[in-house]
Amino acid sequence: MHKKRVFSGVQPTGNLHLGNYLGAIKNFVDLQNKFECVYCIVDLHAITNKQDPKELKSNLFETAASFVASGLDPEKNIIFNQASVPAHSELAWIFNCVARIGWMNRMTQFKEKAGVNKENASVGLLVYPNLMAADILIYKATHVPVGEDQKQHLELTRDIAKKFNNDFKCDDFFPIVEPLIPKTISRVMSLRDGKKKMSKSESSDQSRINLKDNKDLIEQKIKKAKTDNNPIPSEIDGLKNRHEATNLISIYASINNLEVSKVLKEFGGKNFSTFKSNLSESIIEKICPIGIEINKLLKDKSYLNSILEKGVKKADLIAKNNLKDIYEIIGLTKFS
Repeated sequence: MHKKRVFSGVQPTGNLHLGNYLGAIKNFVDLQNKFECVYCIVDLHAITNKQDPKELKSNLFETAASFVASGLDPEKNIIFNQASVPAHSELAWIFNCVARIGWMNRMTQFKEKAGVNKENASVGLLVYPNLMAADILIYKATHVPVGEDQKQHLELTRDIAKKFNNDFKCDDFFPIVEPLIPKTISRVMSLRDGKKKMSKSESSDQSRINLKDNKDLIEQKIKKAKTDNNPIPSEIDGLKNRHEATNLISIYASINNLEVSKVLKEFGGKNFSTFKSNLSESIIEKICPIGIEINKLLKDKSYLNSILEKGVKKADLIAKNNLKDIYEIIGLTKFS
């Protein structure tokens, strides 16, 4: 039996938003009391797209600050950056030799990110899922919190684990990872388009609530958030094909730890101007203290450094021990 261990990674994009919090970090905070948790800032994944070196370094600290400000305890969890633990890259190369090209070509996220000119995309973007599998399996993680858009990558991780175990006749060496999908919300959509995921890459800042937004900004953005002209329904069926309405109702439910059905029971028949006022209050109550703490932590880089350094030592110890076993299994020799 494998020890129950959670792994998840977040890219250091800087200025994390409500989608990052509700879709991932809020769940991380809940999991820290149930599992041994390894939370990685995946800076190697970030460079599949061109990055400004100074900005990348700055974003690393901001992401770490966002973790801690949101409630992740650095004493309970392993918090570190991916590039500081070489075993991630070493195992990713091994998985490049285990995974099949056909598996990579089926990845829908590669098709979406590469676009029509996929011949011009980096090789790193194509084999990104192998590095993701290495991130997870180098710690023999048993559970991974994922949104709907990451389920295909997790399935690939399971396939790689099974193939490795089968190819090298080492049954159960790598665990077959289980997904942890939040019950109330897995995707937070843009405030301007309920069919698009909330993202920093969207040009308009009005499309998202940033974790560092102040009270006035949050109120303004929610007030301007796109809705339709119909009142809020009392039943879930009434949300069908109402993407913007569904998004705002889901955000309210998630941030208040409520079922969507209970939200509809409370607000059914009311218009969105009334609801938006309540939604703003809920977001301000939860997000503004996080933003204040992020800004405070960013002024103390030595503290953030100490968190990451401790995390790297703990992560590196687990990863090195597992990599040593992996090298033995496949017959690689490493002279020290």
